[in-house]
Amino acid sequence: MALVAVYVVVLVFVGAASHLADVVRSGLHPYSWAPDWLNLYWSSLALFDSLAALLLVSGRRAGVDLTCVVMATDLMANWYAAYGVQHSDFFAQPGLQRLTAFTLLVLATGPFVRSRLSLSTI
Repeated sequence: MALVAVYVVVLVFVGAASHLADVVRSGLHPYSWAPDWLNLYWSSLALFDSLAALLLVSGRRAGVDLTCVVMATDLMANWYAAYGVQHSDFFAQPGLQRLTAFTLLVLATGPFVRSRLSLSTI
């Protein structure tokens, strides 16, 4: 299914790859401007993005569920970082714009994709 492929490509090649690169380059706290909990959350996405992609490739509904949770929480974390920490706004943050668009795509299409995958949860 094409949507599963889109989810997997973005999760692995954008999400997991960038978070893993941050961890390799700077450890678990790659953003000096961000609070520790936010750094740890973003670092954990190297694992959770990869796990969601693996579950999706395996045809598991749990992959869609995890993708929705990861994207929703990542979007909330990034909105908090932009507004609450950096005192920026949506239009000044192209990464936040892309993340918002992808999250809306995942949340809007997730139920459709989920209904076409295996009943196995893990």
